[in-house]
Amino acid sequence: MLGPQRRDAIVNEVRRRGGVRLRELASALGVSDMTVRRDVEALVEQGLLTRVHGGVLPVDTPVDEPAFATKQVRQAAEKAAIAAAAAALVPPGSAVGISAGTTTAALAQKLTEINNLTVVTNSVAVSDVLHRAANPTHTVILTGGIRTPSDALVGPAATTLLAGLNLDVLFLGVHGMDDRGGFTTPNLAEAETNRALVAAARRTVVLADHTKWGVVGIATIIPLDGADVLVTDSGLDTSALAVLRSNIADVMWVDLRPARASTARTPDGQPSDGQPSDARPSDARPSDGGPSDAAPSVVRSIPSVRSAPGSRVDT
Repeated sequence: MLGPQRRDAIVNEVRRRGGVRLRELASALGVSDMTVRRDVEALVEQGLLTRVHGGVLPVDTPVDEPAFATKQVRQAAEKAAIAAAAAALVPPGSAVGISAGTTTAALAQKLTEINNLTVVTNSVAVSDVLHRAANPTHTVILTGGIRTPSDALVGPAATTLLAGLNLDVLFLGVHGMDDRGGFTTPNLAEAETNRALVAAARRTVVLADHTKWGVVGIATIIPLDGADVLVTDSGLDTSALAVLRSNIADVMWVDLRPARASTARTPDGQPSDGQPSDARPSDARPSDGGPSDAAPSVVRSIPSVRSAPGSRVDT
């Protein structure tokens, strides 16, 4: 294959997949890493691709990892409601893993009220929340590692520690979720550390508000079906909900406007008692005023293709 043909193939593959590691390109094209690196550098100079650590992205893909403080103010009401629903899944005496993220930091605040927990986290923010709460029945283990913009500790120090642990449940925050990319992050090292957290846990619960759908970071943490539970909110549209339900055994969505939809709903948007309804999950978000004026949340467990119908829990 000639150089121009090879570079065209690289651009097409990156656009098709939304991001590719350099070593994967070298293997697919049957050339050396050095050859691929030179091709990528030329394509970056032409403005056709964006180079990131360990890989390459299309030019229209966001590569900057937002700082923790920047993300914390986004979808604050949704995150708080998701955190409250997730906390209800934690009985006293559990060994809990918590990854980095603003939604998981909100969860940590809720967990301060639950006694006799052992919490393992690679999140500086989560550790700070639990330290300030000073619950004497808690044991908090903060992994070592290199700090990322999202206040995660990553790298060999973190993964080595996690390899020897056994957790009852992991609460995983993500940058994005997509039917092809799964649950993703813009940081390759953070993806590796998060996979170590997943491997240490018997059960993985992903916390992600509706704005994460369709967002794809360069690195996949786990595919959609790698999650046991997803806790999201009612802003998620029905097509996305259908994809998630087909892959995840238990999908819970937090309804911020329970007055419009006061009963648990089946996959087609009908109440669980079979009576017609004028609201589907995606209709439950406020049409004006935003979520900040929402009524107290209601958590609904959406029956999945992979599991029996779940139960409703009011919070």
